[in-house]
Amino acid sequence: MSDSIENESALDNEKHVAASTTVRKKIVYIWDMDETLILLKSLLDGTYAVAFSGVKNVQRGIDIGKMWEKYILDVCDDYFFYEQIEQYNEPVIDALSSYDDGVDLSDYDFSQDSIGSPKDDINKRKLAYRHRIIAQKYKQGLHSILDQKKIELLNDLYEMTDTYTDGWLSSARTLLQRCSGDRQLTSVDQSEFECINILVTAGSLVPSLVKCLLFRLDSLITCENIYSAWDVGKLRCFSWIKERYGGSDVQFCVIGDGWEECEAAEFLKWPFVKIEPKPDGFHRFPGLTRETVGHYLSVVYGRSSDAENGEDEVITSASTSTQMKLL
Repeated sequence: MSDSIENESALDNEKHVAASTTVRKKIVYIWDMDETLILLKSLLDGTYAVAFSGVKNVQRGIDIGKMWEKYILDVCDDYFFYEQIEQYNEPVIDALSSYDDGVDLSDYDFSQDSIGSPKDDINKRKLAYRHRIIAQKYKQGLHSILDQKKIELLNDLYEMTDTYTDGWLSSARTLLQRCSGDRQLTSVDQSEFECINILVTAGSLVPSLVKCLLFRLDSLITCENIYSAWDVGKLRCFSWIKERYGGSDVQFCVIGDGWEECEAAEFLKWPFVKIEPKPDGFHRFPGLTRETVGHYLSVVYGRSSDAENGEDEVITSASTSTQMKLL
């Protein structure tokens, strides 16, 4: 069963909750990608397997990572104009939307328009056209660009990776669903909350969008909610998100593995949940739950119905201190 049927899309979920007259507050979950929602870099360099002290086959993990890397690059180049626009990274997909004149692009020849450095309005419009097509393809899903054989190969790779990582991908995705307010997966009364998932990644924008598609995250994070901190840094992205959703009725929570998102969260006085892929990590997948995330929120914002009771874990600090373009 496809994700679009199995799960309510992130955009539909936001519209559903926003339409409710009983919504009183928002919870904005800000996720890192690599080594948080997915594993890739630690597979490629072998650090994920090495941490298991011989239990995991290191070369097997590296081979899996290389297969993902190839798929990501192939989809970027073949369907998302990456060879043409790699050097023109933007922090969000609609950054240049004001330059898009809305012309019909069905017969537009993207291979012949000679896009250059987008410093003038003409080149910014050419880049905006590509961003429009990229957003459309993201919203339509992988089935709109890949044939069934490639989809099956990707499904096999996903299951292989999930097995190798003891369910990291599927459990992270399930938590993302729960945090999005999926009514089939949570017992919390979501009428009180509008739950929003946002991705802020250190990688560049196009590969990050492709990763979301390949790792089955596109039904839970809209393309407009994916931020690339490659050029601007995570604090700048977080500040934009605060401006976009800020208010007295909004709670923010950052989930990631890196020092940059930790420092940015601490600067803004937002709770930060540190992910540690090592087998003895305090928070990792499988393991991290929505209830635990709720406890971090309650440290900063006070107890609410979203921070459910029932966990023995006591969290003494909401912001733990922390010790490639494609990745």
